[in-house]
Amino acid sequence: MMKKNLFRFLARLNKLLLPKMWGKDLARLSKLQKAIVGWRYYVTRNAL
Repeated sequence: MMKKNLFRFLARLNKLLLPKMWGKDLARLSKLQKAIVGWRYYVTRNAL
């Protein structure tokens, strides 16, 4: 339960602080942008 709450908190922070990457071609993203997409996916997946 505590792990899920942590990931929900991180998901809220991601939403506020990190740029949105939806609607962009994933093949054309830089390595940093791909890392951001991966991090957001990891956090969202664990928050659900």
